This record gives sequence, structure tokens and C-alpha cells, in this order.
Amino acid sequence: MAVLPDTLCLFDVDGTLTQPRKKIEPVMADFMLKMKEKVPCGLVGGSDLNKIAEQMGGLEALMKFDYVFAENGLVAYKNGQFMKKESIQNHMGEEKLQRFINFALCYMSSLTLPVKRGTFIEFRNGLINVCPVGRSCSQEERDQFGEYDKVHHIREKFVKALQEEFPDSGLVFSIGNKGGQISFDVFPKGWDKTYCLQYVENDFKTIHFFGDKTDKGGNDHEIYEDSRTVGHKVTSPEDTRVQLQKVLDMEC
Repeated sequence: MAVLPDTLCLFDVDGTLTQPRKKIEPVMADFMLKMKEKVPCGLVGGSDLNKIAEQMGGLEALMKFDYVFAENGLVAYKNGQFMKKESIQNHMGEEKLQRFINFALCYMSSLTLPVKRGTFIEFRNGLINVCPVGRSCSQEERDQFGEYDKVHHIREKFVKALQEEFPDSGLVFSIGNKGGQISFDVFPKGWDKTYCLQYVENDFKTIHFFGDKTDKGGNDHEIYEDSRTVGHKVTSPEDTRVQLQKVLDMEC
């Protein structure tokens, strides 16, 4: 049994346990395995399970963690066993979903842009990605739309129209860090990384969270600021090691 069974340490993956978009270094992987002997450890990432597994050295290595929360916790595992999966389709229901899609497509049909390509609405498990220019655009076309959007505020005006059309939908519209250069994300309120806390908040007295994108607009901000966690802002995997060791030295 862990030395601190009433404490949970939750970690962002990208930029926290790994360098951005890279695989975990062997020295970091070994360090985390040793830490698991002292305190229960969990991962919460915005990516899907396959992408997280790729970064963490494979699915077998990933499932050695006490908890794995992919897509902010919409896909949840405990001790390597599947717990639950939620999707935006199930949450919204087909009638509301189609009303949203129809309005978005109608709005985009009236836009005149430098270019338009394909895949204007993309479904992911936890969100809808809306892209006025179309996700099949080339990098050059992506850059062109990005510059055009800075001047004409296409996405900003689109989001405002959606907010006016669906004022009581409980949906969040995110441009910027989560929406990227050419699109914006739409997801239910509370479906950020705090979503995973429902699975652990009643089982632990203290929950430490370590993440790098903790500033407002970053995808670690909400869970970092949440009253149920003790937030730790890190700058790299090496910094995560240092800060985690300090936390454990204080609590042990």
C-alpha cells in the first residue's frame, strides 16, 4: 500500500510528464513508478486514450497508474479497469445536436472567406469543432484564414451568434488555446479537466494537481484553480519531479 493512501497526485501529460508532443523519457517514467509506491497517482489529459498511451510508452505502461482520465475524464479508468465513457452526442441528444448543427451550417453558408474547403464540423468525443474555412485546408490556407480572422473577427462574431441563438444551452465556446488557428471548440460547461474530479473527490482527503498550462485560457487552468485541488504550476517534466518530491517530503 502507498505511504500516503489518502492523498492523490494528478498529472497533466503534455508539457508536465513529457516534453510537448513527445514521449516520456525513461528517467521520468522510472521516477513516476517509484512515486506510485508512495502515493496514488493519476493522469488527466485532453487527448484521447491512444494519444496519451503513445506519449506514456504504451497502453500497458499507461494502465500502471491508479487512474487514467482521457479527454478530461470523459473516458475513465481505475487500476487498469474501464469505469465510464461519456460523449457530447449522448449528453446533448440528437434533437438539440441537429438544431445546433443546422444553425452552424446555415451561418457558415452565408460567409464569404478567402477560401472554403471541407469538414466544417468535426465530432470528437467531448466536443464539437467548428471550422468556418474547413479543416481540410492547406497550411497556407490556414495561415491565410488566420490573418483574415484577425482583421474581420469571423470566429468571434460566429460565437456571438451561437450564444444569442442558444442562450440556455449550457455550452461553452472556446477560441484561442483550445480552438486553434482556424476553428473553435464547443463543449458542455464543466467538461474541462475538473470533470475527472467527480471520480476521486470523495476518496481522497487531498488532491494535488500538476500542470503547465495553468494560466487563464490554458487547459489546466480550471482544475488548477478548483477548490478541490492543490494546484502546482510546472514548467517541464524536470520541474514536475522537483515539485512532486517537495510535496511528498512535506507530507510523509
